[in-house]
Amino acid sequence: MEPRLPRGMRDILPDQMMLRRYVIRAFEEIFEAYGFEPLQTPALELRETLMGKYGPDAEKLIYDARHREGKEELSLRYDLSVPLARVVAMYPNLPRPFKRYQIAPVWRAERPQKGRYREFYQCDADIVGTSSMAADAEIVALIEEALVRLGFRNFIILLNDRKLLTGLGRYSGVPEPLLGSLYRAIDKFDRLGLEGVREEMRRYGIPEEAAGRMLELLRIEGDNAEVLEELSRRMREAEIPEGLEGIQELQTLLRFLNEMGVAPEHYRISFTMVRGLEYYTGPIFETVVTEPKIGSITGGGRYDGLVGLFAKQSVPMTGTSFGIERIIDVIQELGMAPADLPRTPIQVLVTVFDEPRMGASLALTRTLRQAGLRTMLYFEPRRLEAQLRYAHQKGIPFVAILGPDEEAQGMVTVREMRSGEQRTLPPEEAIRWIQATVGGGRDGG
Repeated sequence: MEPRLPRGMRDILPDQMMLRRYVIRAFEEIFEAYGFEPLQTPALELRETLMGKYGPDAEKLIYDARHREGKEELSLRYDLSVPLARVVAMYPNLPRPFKRYQIAPVWRAERPQKGRYREFYQCDADIVGTSSMAADAEIVALIEEALVRLGFRNFIILLNDRKLLTGLGRYSGVPEPLLGSLYRAIDKFDRLGLEGVREEMRRYGIPEEAAGRMLELLRIEGDNAEVLEELSRRMREAEIPEGLEGIQELQTLLRFLNEMGVAPEHYRISFTMVRGLEYYTGPIFETVVTEPKIGSITGGGRYDGLVGLFAKQSVPMTGTSFGIERIIDVIQELGMAPADLPRTPIQVLVTVFDEPRMGASLALTRTLRQAGLRTMLYFEPRRLEAQLRYAHQKGIPFVAILGPDEEAQGMVTVREMRSGEQRTLPPEEAIRWIQATVGGGRDGG
Protein backbone atom coordinates (compact mmCIF):
# COMPACT_ATOMS: atom_id res chain seq x y z
CA MET A 1 0.00 0.00 0.00
CA GLU A 2 1.41 3.37 -1.01
CA PRO A 3 1.42 5.81 1.95
CA ARG A 4 -0.39 9.02 0.97
CA LEU A 5 -2.68 11.72 2.36
CA PRO A 6 -6.17 12.88 1.37
CA ARG A 7 -6.22 16.12 -0.65
CA GLY A 8 -6.08 19.22 1.51
CA MET A 9 -4.56 17.37 4.48
CA ARG A 10 -0.91 17.38 5.58
CA ASP A 11 1.49 16.07 8.17
CA ILE A 12 3.24 18.67 10.29
CA LEU A 13 6.70 17.43 11.23
CA PRO A 14 8.50 18.37 14.47
CA ASP A 15 10.60 21.24 13.07
CA GLN A 16 7.44 22.78 11.55
CA MET A 17 5.59 22.20 14.83
CA MET A 18 8.11 24.39 16.66
CA LEU A 19 7.06 27.44 14.61
CA ARG A 20 3.39 26.49 15.03
CA ARG A 21 3.81 26.20 18.81
CA TYR A 22 5.57 29.57 18.91
CA VAL A 23 2.64 31.21 17.08
CA ILE A 24 -0.01 29.47 19.21
CA ARG A 25 1.76 30.37 22.46
CA ALA A 26 1.99 34.00 21.37
CA PHE A 27 -1.78 34.04 20.80
CA GLU A 28 -2.48 32.32 24.12
CA GLU A 29 -0.37 34.85 26.02
CA ILE A 30 -2.04 37.83 24.34
CA PHE A 31 -5.55 36.42 24.79
CA GLU A 32 -4.97 35.81 28.48
CA ALA A 33 -3.43 39.27 28.89
CA TYR A 34 -6.77 40.62 27.60
CA GLY A 35 -8.73 38.49 30.08
CA PHE A 36 -9.85 35.68 27.76
CA GLU A 37 -10.19 32.15 29.15
CA PRO A 38 -9.56 28.84 27.33
CA LEU A 39 -12.43 26.65 26.14
CA GLN A 40 -12.52 23.26 24.43
CA THR A 41 -15.41 21.82 22.40
CA PRO A 42 -15.64 18.46 20.57
CA ALA A 43 -14.59 17.99 16.95
CA LEU A 44 -17.95 16.32 16.23
CA GLU A 45 -21.24 18.15 16.63
CA LEU A 46 -24.77 17.03 15.91
CA ARG A 47 -25.49 17.84 12.27
CA GLU A 48 -28.53 19.88 13.28
CA THR A 49 -26.26 22.05 15.46
CA LEU A 50 -24.26 23.19 12.42
CA MET A 51 -26.80 23.29 9.60
CA GLY A 52 -28.82 26.43 9.00
CA LYS A 53 -26.21 28.72 10.61
CA TYR A 54 -23.69 29.56 7.87
CA GLY A 55 -25.66 29.92 4.64
CA PRO A 56 -26.03 27.42 1.78
CA ASP A 57 -22.64 28.10 0.15
CA ALA A 58 -20.71 27.43 3.35
CA GLU A 59 -22.85 24.46 4.39
CA LYS A 60 -21.92 22.61 1.20
CA LEU A 61 -18.42 22.38 2.69
CA ILE A 62 -19.41 20.67 5.95
CA TYR A 63 -18.14 17.11 6.37
CA ASP A 64 -20.64 14.53 7.61
CA ALA A 65 -19.06 11.96 9.94
CA ARG A 66 -21.34 9.17 11.13
CA HIS A 67 -20.38 5.81 12.56
CA ARG A 68 -21.76 3.07 10.32
CA GLU A 69 -23.86 1.70 13.19
CA GLY A 70 -24.50 5.04 14.86
CA LYS A 71 -27.95 6.53 15.13
CA GLU A 72 -26.96 10.18 15.54
CA GLU A 73 -26.28 12.34 12.49
CA LEU A 74 -22.92 13.98 13.15
CA SER A 75 -20.71 16.48 11.34
CA LEU A 76 -17.17 17.75 11.78
CA ARG A 77 -17.19 21.31 13.06
CA TYR A 78 -16.93 23.99 10.37
CA ASP A 79 -15.79 26.76 12.71
CA LEU A 80 -15.55 27.53 16.44
CA SER A 81 -18.29 30.19 16.65
CA VAL A 82 -21.36 27.96 16.31
CA PRO A 83 -20.00 25.52 18.94
CA LEU A 84 -19.45 28.53 21.23
CA ALA A 85 -23.08 29.61 20.74
CA ARG A 86 -24.19 26.08 21.65
CA VAL A 87 -22.04 26.20 24.81
CA VAL A 88 -23.53 29.55 25.84
CA ALA A 89 -27.05 28.17 25.34
CA MET A 90 -26.27 24.96 27.27
CA TYR A 91 -24.59 26.73 30.22
CA PRO A 92 -26.74 29.83 30.88
CA ASN A 93 -25.13 30.40 34.29
CA LEU A 94 -21.72 31.29 32.85
CA PRO A 95 -20.83 34.72 34.30
CA ARG A 96 -21.14 37.48 31.71
CA PRO A 97 -19.38 39.04 30.02
CA PHE A 98 -17.80 35.69 29.18
CA LYS A 99 -14.51 36.03 27.28
CA ARG A 100 -13.23 32.83 25.76
CA TYR A 101 -10.53 31.76 23.35
CA GLN A 102 -10.18 28.45 21.55
CA ILE A 103 -7.40 27.18 19.29
CA ALA A 104 -8.42 23.96 17.55
CA PRO A 105 -8.78 22.28 14.14
CA VAL A 106 -11.85 22.68 11.91
CA TRP A 107 -12.74 20.94 8.65
CA ARG A 108 -14.05 22.30 5.34
CA ALA A 109 -14.34 20.50 1.99
CA GLU A 110 -12.82 23.43 0.08
CA ARG A 111 -10.65 23.29 -3.02
CA PRO A 112 -7.09 23.11 -1.67
CA GLN A 113 -4.78 25.97 -2.65
CA LYS A 114 -1.94 28.05 -1.22
CA GLY A 115 -2.79 28.93 2.37
CA ARG A 116 -6.06 26.97 2.27
CA TYR A 117 -6.43 23.42 3.57
CA ARG A 118 -9.34 21.08 4.30
CA GLU A 119 -8.19 20.55 7.87
CA PHE A 120 -6.77 23.64 9.53
CA TYR A 121 -6.56 25.37 12.86
CA GLN A 122 -8.72 28.28 13.84
CA CYS A 123 -7.80 30.59 16.64
CA ASP A 124 -10.83 32.41 18.04
CA ALA A 125 -11.37 35.06 20.69
CA ASP A 126 -14.95 36.07 21.52
CA ILE A 127 -16.79 38.24 24.04
CA VAL A 128 -20.26 37.07 25.10
CA GLY A 129 -22.91 39.06 26.92
CA THR A 130 -22.35 42.74 26.07
CA SER A 131 -23.67 45.00 23.31
CA SER A 132 -21.07 47.70 23.97
CA MET A 133 -18.97 48.75 20.99
CA ALA A 134 -16.06 48.78 23.47
CA ALA A 135 -16.08 44.98 23.15
CA ASP A 136 -15.82 45.21 19.35
CA ALA A 137 -13.05 47.78 19.71
CA GLU A 138 -11.18 45.47 22.08
CA ILE A 139 -11.35 42.69 19.46
CA VAL A 140 -9.79 45.03 16.87
CA ALA A 141 -7.10 46.11 19.36
CA LEU A 142 -6.41 42.44 20.08
CA ILE A 143 -5.97 41.73 16.36
CA GLU A 144 -3.49 44.58 15.99
CA GLU A 145 -1.43 43.63 19.06
CA ALA A 146 -1.26 39.96 18.11
CA LEU A 147 -0.11 40.64 14.54
CA VAL A 148 2.44 43.28 15.55
CA ARG A 149 3.87 40.92 18.17
CA LEU A 150 4.30 38.22 15.51
CA GLY A 151 6.23 40.67 13.32
CA PHE A 152 3.52 41.78 10.87
CA ARG A 153 3.85 45.35 9.61
CA ASN A 154 2.06 45.52 6.25
CA PHE A 155 -1.53 44.76 7.21
CA ILE A 156 -4.84 46.60 7.36
CA ILE A 157 -7.94 45.72 9.42
CA LEU A 158 -11.00 46.46 7.27
CA LEU A 159 -14.12 47.54 9.17
CA ASN A 160 -17.73 47.48 8.03
CA ASP A 161 -21.18 46.87 9.50
CA ARG A 162 -23.89 44.46 8.38
CA LYS A 163 -26.57 47.05 9.13
CA LEU A 164 -24.78 49.49 6.84
CA LEU A 165 -24.64 46.83 4.12
CA THR A 166 -28.40 46.37 4.43
CA GLY A 167 -28.78 50.15 4.18
CA LEU A 168 -26.64 50.26 1.04
CA GLY A 169 -28.89 47.70 -0.62
CA ARG A 170 -32.06 49.58 0.35
CA TYR A 171 -30.57 52.92 -0.74
CA SER A 172 -29.68 51.47 -4.12
CA GLY A 173 -33.15 50.02 -4.61
CA VAL A 174 -31.91 46.48 -5.16
CA PRO A 175 -34.79 43.96 -4.91
CA GLU A 176 -34.64 41.92 -1.68
CA PRO A 177 -33.97 38.55 -3.41
CA LEU A 178 -30.91 40.08 -5.15
CA LEU A 179 -29.26 41.59 -2.03
CA GLY A 180 -26.95 38.58 -1.66
CA SER A 181 -25.81 39.00 -5.25
CA LEU A 182 -25.23 42.72 -4.67
CA TYR A 183 -23.00 41.98 -1.68
CA ARG A 184 -21.02 39.37 -3.63
CA ALA A 185 -20.46 41.93 -6.40
CA ILE A 186 -19.30 44.84 -4.24
CA ASP A 187 -17.06 42.51 -2.18
CA LYS A 188 -14.91 42.28 -5.33
CA PHE A 189 -14.44 46.06 -5.59
CA ASP A 190 -10.80 46.12 -4.45
CA ARG A 191 -9.95 43.45 -7.01
CA LEU A 192 -12.13 44.42 -9.98
CA GLY A 193 -12.66 48.18 -9.61
CA LEU A 194 -15.81 50.13 -10.55
CA GLU A 195 -16.28 48.73 -14.04
CA GLY A 196 -15.63 45.18 -12.89
CA VAL A 197 -18.28 45.52 -10.17
CA ARG A 198 -20.69 46.99 -12.76
CA GLU A 199 -20.20 43.87 -14.92
CA GLU A 200 -20.70 41.60 -11.90
CA MET A 201 -23.96 43.32 -11.00
CA ARG A 202 -25.13 43.06 -14.59
CA ARG A 203 -24.25 39.36 -14.60
CA TYR A 204 -26.24 38.83 -11.41
CA GLY A 205 -29.30 40.51 -12.97
CA ILE A 206 -29.31 43.63 -10.78
CA PRO A 207 -31.35 46.39 -12.48
CA GLU A 208 -29.26 49.11 -14.18
CA GLU A 209 -30.79 51.92 -12.13
CA ALA A 210 -30.04 50.17 -8.85
CA ALA A 211 -26.53 49.32 -10.03
CA GLY A 212 -25.97 52.98 -10.94
CA ARG A 213 -26.98 54.17 -7.47
CA MET A 214 -24.64 51.60 -5.90
CA LEU A 215 -21.77 52.70 -8.12
CA GLU A 216 -22.33 56.31 -6.96
CA LEU A 217 -21.67 55.14 -3.40
CA LEU A 218 -18.53 53.27 -4.48
CA ARG A 219 -17.11 56.55 -5.80
CA ILE A 220 -17.10 58.10 -2.31
CA GLU A 221 -13.54 58.86 -1.18
CA GLY A 222 -11.93 60.27 1.95
CA ASP A 223 -10.68 59.22 5.36
CA ASN A 224 -12.74 57.07 7.73
CA ALA A 225 -14.71 59.96 9.23
CA GLU A 226 -15.37 61.62 5.83
CA VAL A 227 -16.63 58.41 4.25
CA LEU A 228 -19.02 57.75 7.14
CA GLU A 229 -20.25 61.34 7.17
CA GLU A 230 -21.08 61.25 3.44
CA LEU A 231 -22.82 57.90 3.79
CA SER A 232 -24.74 59.22 6.80
CA ARG A 233 -25.94 62.24 4.79
CA ARG A 234 -27.28 60.01 2.04
CA MET A 235 -28.94 57.57 4.47
CA ARG A 236 -30.67 60.47 6.26
CA GLU A 237 -31.98 61.90 3.00
CA ALA A 238 -33.26 58.47 1.93
CA GLU A 239 -34.62 57.74 5.45
CA ILE A 240 -32.91 54.37 5.86
CA PRO A 241 -32.68 53.66 9.62
CA GLU A 242 -30.66 50.42 9.31
CA GLY A 243 -27.90 52.24 7.43
CA LEU A 244 -27.83 55.08 9.96
CA GLU A 245 -27.62 52.61 12.85
CA GLY A 246 -24.71 50.82 11.23
CA ILE A 247 -22.90 54.12 10.63
CA GLN A 248 -23.43 55.16 14.25
CA GLU A 249 -21.95 51.85 15.44
CA LEU A 250 -18.89 52.35 13.23
CA GLN A 251 -18.43 55.93 14.42
CA THR A 252 -18.51 54.75 18.04
CA LEU A 253 -16.09 51.96 17.17
CA LEU A 254 -13.66 54.45 15.60
CA ARG A 255 -13.80 56.66 18.71
CA PHE A 256 -13.01 53.72 21.00
CA LEU A 257 -10.15 52.56 18.75
CA ASN A 258 -8.62 56.02 18.95
CA GLU A 259 -8.97 56.05 22.75
CA MET A 260 -7.41 52.57 22.98
CA GLY A 261 -4.35 53.70 21.03
CA VAL A 262 -4.81 51.45 17.99
CA ALA A 263 -2.57 52.79 15.20
CA PRO A 264 -4.74 54.58 12.58
CA GLU A 265 -2.67 53.13 9.73
CA HIS A 266 -3.76 49.63 10.79
CA TYR A 267 -7.51 50.01 10.26
CA ARG A 268 -9.83 51.47 7.63
CA ILE A 269 -13.57 51.68 6.94
CA SER A 270 -14.32 49.56 3.88
CA PHE A 271 -18.06 49.52 3.22
CA THR A 272 -17.50 47.12 0.31
CA MET A 273 -16.04 44.42 2.62
CA VAL A 274 -18.58 41.63 3.09
CA ARG A 275 -18.08 38.72 5.48
CA GLY A 276 -19.67 35.65 3.87
CA LEU A 277 -21.35 34.06 6.89
CA GLU A 278 -25.00 34.92 7.40
CA TYR A 279 -24.97 35.13 11.19
CA TYR A 280 -23.23 38.53 11.48
CA THR A 281 -25.50 41.32 12.75
CA GLY A 282 -23.31 44.40 13.37
CA PRO A 283 -19.67 45.47 12.93
CA ILE A 284 -17.53 43.06 10.91
CA PHE A 285 -13.74 42.91 10.66
CA GLU A 286 -11.31 41.40 8.18
CA THR A 287 -7.52 41.72 8.09
CA VAL A 288 -5.61 41.59 4.83
CA VAL A 289 -1.85 41.44 4.37
CA THR A 290 -0.57 43.71 1.63
CA GLU A 291 2.70 41.77 1.20
CA PRO A 292 2.58 38.94 0.23
CA LYS A 293 -0.93 38.90 -1.27
CA ILE A 294 -2.37 35.84 0.45
CA GLY A 295 -5.90 37.01 1.22
CA SER A 296 -7.41 37.64 4.63
CA ILE A 297 -5.71 36.36 7.79
CA THR A 298 -8.41 37.30 10.32
CA GLY A 299 -12.15 37.61 10.08
CA GLY A 300 -14.95 38.21 12.52
CA GLY A 301 -17.61 40.55 13.78
CA ARG A 302 -20.72 40.85 15.91
CA TYR A 303 -23.27 38.04 15.80
CA ASP A 304 -25.97 38.80 18.35
CA GLY A 305 -28.55 36.33 17.03
CA LEU A 306 -26.62 33.06 16.96
CA VAL A 307 -27.32 31.89 20.52
CA GLY A 308 -31.01 32.57 19.89
CA LEU A 309 -31.00 29.67 17.42
CA PHE A 310 -30.31 27.33 20.36
CA ALA A 311 -32.12 29.08 23.22
CA LYS A 312 -35.24 31.16 23.78
CA GLN A 313 -33.21 34.31 24.32
CA SER A 314 -30.54 35.91 22.15
CA VAL A 315 -27.20 36.89 23.66
CA PRO A 316 -24.92 39.62 22.24
CA MET A 317 -21.57 38.27 21.00
CA THR A 318 -18.57 39.62 19.11
CA GLY A 319 -15.24 38.11 18.18
CA THR A 320 -12.65 37.23 15.61
CA SER A 321 -10.90 34.23 14.13
CA PHE A 322 -7.19 34.23 13.23
CA GLY A 323 -6.18 32.08 10.26
CA ILE A 324 -3.17 30.37 11.81
CA GLU A 325 -2.28 28.49 8.62
CA ARG A 326 -2.05 31.63 6.50
CA ILE A 327 -0.29 33.52 9.29
CA ILE A 328 2.36 30.77 9.48
CA ASP A 329 2.69 30.76 5.68
CA VAL A 330 3.38 34.52 5.71
CA ILE A 331 5.87 34.21 8.59
CA GLN A 332 7.76 31.54 6.66
CA GLU A 333 7.62 33.36 3.32
CA LEU A 334 8.91 36.64 4.78
CA GLY A 335 11.37 35.06 7.23
CA MET A 336 9.63 36.63 10.24
CA ALA A 337 10.29 33.79 12.70
CA PRO A 338 12.72 34.64 15.54
CA ALA A 339 16.31 33.83 14.58
CA ASP A 340 16.76 31.83 17.79
CA LEU A 341 13.57 29.77 17.39
CA PRO A 342 14.58 26.18 18.25
CA ARG A 343 14.05 23.36 15.76
CA THR A 344 13.32 20.91 18.56
CA PRO A 345 12.09 21.15 22.15
CA ILE A 346 15.01 18.94 23.27
CA GLN A 347 17.71 20.98 25.04
CA VAL A 348 20.21 18.29 26.02
CA LEU A 349 21.21 14.95 24.52
CA VAL A 350 22.91 12.57 26.97
CA THR A 351 25.29 10.19 25.20
CA VAL A 352 25.82 6.54 26.04
CA PHE A 353 29.51 5.56 26.07
CA ASP A 354 29.08 1.79 26.53
CA GLU A 355 26.75 -0.70 28.18
CA PRO A 356 28.53 -0.67 31.60
CA ARG A 357 27.94 3.13 31.80
CA MET A 358 24.28 3.03 30.75
CA GLY A 359 23.29 3.37 34.42
CA ALA A 360 25.39 6.51 34.84
CA SER A 361 23.86 8.03 31.68
CA LEU A 362 20.35 7.21 32.93
CA ALA A 363 21.10 8.85 36.29
CA LEU A 364 22.48 11.99 34.58
CA THR A 365 19.40 12.17 32.36
CA ARG A 366 17.19 12.08 35.45
CA THR A 367 19.27 14.81 37.16
CA LEU A 368 19.03 17.11 34.14
CA ARG A 369 15.27 16.61 33.87
CA GLN A 370 14.81 17.33 37.57
CA ALA A 371 16.64 20.62 36.96
CA GLY A 372 13.94 21.55 34.41
CA LEU A 373 15.98 20.79 31.28
CA ARG A 374 14.26 18.92 28.45
CA THR A 375 16.59 15.98 28.07
CA MET A 376 16.85 12.97 25.79
CA LEU A 377 18.93 9.83 26.27
CA TYR A 378 20.50 8.43 23.09
CA PHE A 379 19.77 4.83 24.30
CA GLU A 380 22.50 2.96 22.39
CA PRO A 381 26.31 2.99 22.84
CA ARG A 382 27.28 4.04 19.33
CA ARG A 383 30.38 6.00 18.32
CA LEU A 384 30.46 9.49 19.82
CA GLU A 385 30.65 11.02 16.32
CA ALA A 386 27.34 9.38 15.41
CA GLN A 387 25.65 10.70 18.57
CA LEU A 388 26.99 14.22 17.96
CA ARG A 389 25.82 14.06 14.33
CA TYR A 390 22.34 13.10 15.55
CA ALA A 391 22.27 16.12 17.89
CA HIS A 392 23.35 18.37 15.00
CA GLN A 393 20.66 16.99 12.66
CA LYS A 394 17.99 17.52 15.30
CA GLY A 395 19.17 21.00 16.29
CA ILE A 396 19.74 19.95 19.94
CA PRO A 397 21.80 22.77 21.47
CA PHE A 398 23.77 20.77 24.11
CA VAL A 399 25.30 17.30 24.35
CA ALA A 400 26.29 15.81 27.72
CA ILE A 401 29.13 13.30 27.37
CA LEU A 402 29.74 10.80 30.13
CA GLY A 403 32.77 8.54 29.57
CA PRO A 404 35.06 6.60 31.92
CA ASP A 405 37.19 9.67 32.80
CA GLU A 406 34.14 11.86 33.59
CA GLU A 407 32.51 9.11 35.63
CA ALA A 408 35.70 8.51 37.67
CA GLN A 409 36.03 12.25 38.45
CA GLY A 410 32.32 12.86 39.11
CA MET A 411 32.23 15.28 36.18
CA VAL A 412 30.37 15.64 32.88
CA THR A 413 31.65 17.04 29.59
CA VAL A 414 29.14 19.39 27.94
CA ARG A 415 29.44 20.52 24.34
CA GLU A 416 27.55 23.58 23.06
CA MET A 417 26.79 22.46 19.49
CA ARG A 418 26.49 25.84 17.80
CA SER A 419 29.89 27.19 18.88
CA GLY A 420 31.63 23.88 19.51
CA GLU A 421 32.67 25.07 22.97
CA GLN A 422 33.22 22.19 25.37
CA ARG A 423 33.55 22.24 29.17
CA THR A 424 34.14 19.49 31.72
CA LEU A 425 32.28 20.46 34.88
CA PRO A 426 30.57 19.04 37.97
CA PRO A 427 26.92 18.29 37.10
CA GLU A 428 25.62 21.27 39.13
CA GLU A 429 27.85 23.74 37.24
CA ALA A 430 27.02 22.09 33.91
CA ILE A 431 23.33 22.57 34.65
CA ARG A 432 23.83 26.26 35.46
CA TRP A 433 25.77 26.82 32.21
CA ILE A 434 23.08 25.12 30.12
CA GLN A 435 20.26 26.96 31.90
CA ALA A 436 21.96 30.33 31.42
CA THR A 437 22.24 29.63 27.68
CA VAL A 438 18.76 28.22 27.01
CA GLY A 439 16.93 30.66 29.29
CA GLY A 440 16.09 28.61 32.34
CA GLY A 441 15.19 25.38 30.62
CA ARG A 442 11.38 25.55 30.84
CA ASP A 443 10.23 27.79 27.99
CA GLY A 444 13.03 27.59 25.47
CA GLY A 445 10.67 25.79 23.05
